[in-house]
Parts: sequence; structure tokens; C-alpha cells
Amino acid sequence: MGNLGPTELIIIAVVIILLFGAKKMPDMARSLGRSMRIIKAETKGMKQDDQEGTAQAATATTATPAPAVPAQLPEAKPVAPAAPAAAQTDVEKMQKQIDDLQAQLKPNNQAAPTQAPKNA
Repeated sequence: MGNLGPTELIIIAVVIILLFGAKKMPDMARSLGRSMRIIKAETKGMKQDDQEGTAQAATATTATPAPAVPAQLPEAKPVAPAAPAAAQTDVEKMQKQIDDLQAQLKPNNQAAPTQAPKNA
């Protein structure tokens, strides 16, 4: 019962032709051929990917790892000193600002003791 003879195959082919029609059969065969080509190309690509992956894994495991080399910092270059006169004038300006701020704070500090503390 599981064996199909030539007469059964002919009957099956006739039924398929009657069901799908003679006009659709060439289109179906064409689309089936395209599908088979696509499947063949995809399986071939998968095999190549597997072969490349195993080749990379083999080279990665057989290669000896390079000793860890600490990252080298770029050489320190001395910073060119600013012109002494320009640096001196900047320092003098900053010192003058500090003196002015201290002078402004002195009258405020002297006025505070004359005021009576609120918590006393």
C-alpha cells in the first residue's frame, strides 16, 4: 500500500493538472525553481559562514596571546613659561583685587560688633 506504481503517479499528475490548470503549471514550476535556487544559495552561504567561523576560532585558539603592554603616554613636553613681565602684571592685578576685597570686608567687620547680637 505504501508503494506507488507508475499508474498511481500518472493518476496523481492528471489530478494535479486538472486542479491547478495547464496555464498555471509553468508558472508554478518556475516559482518552484526560483525557490530551490534561493534555498541552495542560502545553504551554501551558511556553510561558508560556518567554515569561516571555525577557521577564525581555530586561529584564535592556536595563536599565543600577546603580552599585555601598558599604554604609553605621550612624552611630556615642557610648557613654555609665560613672559615674566606679563605673569608679574597678572599677579599684581590679582593681589590688588584681593587687597580691595579685604578693604571692603574690614568696614563690614568693624560695623558688626557695634550691632547688638540678636540671640544674647
